[in-house]
Amino acid sequence: MSSIRPWRDIERRKTRRIMVGNVPVGGESPITVQSMTNTPTPDVQATINQIRALEDAGADIVRVSCPDEASTQTFDQIVKAVSVPLVADIHFNYRRALEAADKGAACLRINPGNIGSKERVGEVVRAAKANGCSIRIGVNGGSLEKHLLEKYGEPCPEALVESALNSIKMLEDWDFHDIKISVKASDVFLAVAAYVGLADACDYPFHLGITEAGPARLGTVKSAVGLGNLLWSGIGDTIRVSLSADPVEEIHVGFDLLKSLGLRHRGVNIIACPSCSRQGFDVISVVTEIEERVAHISTPMDVSVLGCVVNGPGEAAQTVLGLTGGGNGRHKVYMGGKPDHNVSDAEMVDHFVSLIEQEAEKIEAATKL
Repeated sequence: MSSIRPWRDIERRKTRRIMVGNVPVGGESPITVQSMTNTPTPDVQATINQIRALEDAGADIVRVSCPDEASTQTFDQIVKAVSVPLVADIHFNYRRALEAADKGAACLRINPGNIGSKERVGEVVRAAKANGCSIRIGVNGGSLEKHLLEKYGEPCPEALVESALNSIKMLEDWDFHDIKISVKASDVFLAVAAYVGLADACDYPFHLGITEAGPARLGTVKSAVGLGNLLWSGIGDTIRVSLSADPVEEIHVGFDLLKSLGLRHRGVNIIACPSCSRQGFDVISVVTEIEERVAHISTPMDVSVLGCVVNGPGEAAQTVLGLTGGGNGRHKVYMGGKPDHNVSDAEMVDHFVSLIEQEAEKIEAATKL
């Protein structure tokens, strides 16, 4: 089979590149995955613990809410205790942005239209420049400026785009260009249309999200539809999957979304059948256990687990390792796309997990040569 698959190519939108701490965003940089803490920021140890859990899950960037002075007073302690760059989420008070920048924030998330006068925006820009911070302009369909709601009558793509462009100009007027932008909405169609419209109007990198997407299952579906649509179109430089769930789950779903589009690979990608009466073993329980036991592996790798020999051999031929159900409790293991040996029911999961771990070690060793 040819390795050239033009039907899989995604041509990403060309943007300028900015830095969020030591992490590049935009340009030809990998699409980054981020989440946000939900601990009270003044509870330093709880916040550090949650950020470290997000780091272990693969988070590239983490956002931390700074609604009050108590949150920014100890922000530097959090910065020093973690490895990922932190984005300080500023609500309305521009002073919090100044304090967070001085305390080590890598990026400030603001809506310039909400923090006051042109002079206050200028103070935020000066603090960002002095501390090497980038700025994310955060436009949200649920908090549009009053004059835009009066002009358009309701949140709409044109209103979100105009809000973003107005905010961009506020920063550019102070000669600031280390900007990334989000135009989020809880409505999938509104968010997608706003991002598409803004993509034609500027070359800044985009932070993608369907805001307030909902609980884990529904939020994952809405985010996959909205973000997947944009990413497939080449739009998007950093993403957050907003779920009413453990923030770590946002990272897992984010990477799975990028993995499904071939945009970024992290961890074991398990190709598995939904199970049916042909299955030679309990596919659902086997896949669930394998997924849990290989969750610690960050090495990109495709494996297949299918319950019978109808589609199993074909999928196994395309993966590093494969497992297909057979008769009489004897199942076939494929290695390098070819049938290799049999395994019994009792040994199947332990054996396959061990093979995945061994393959991950080989891949890691090869990349270090």
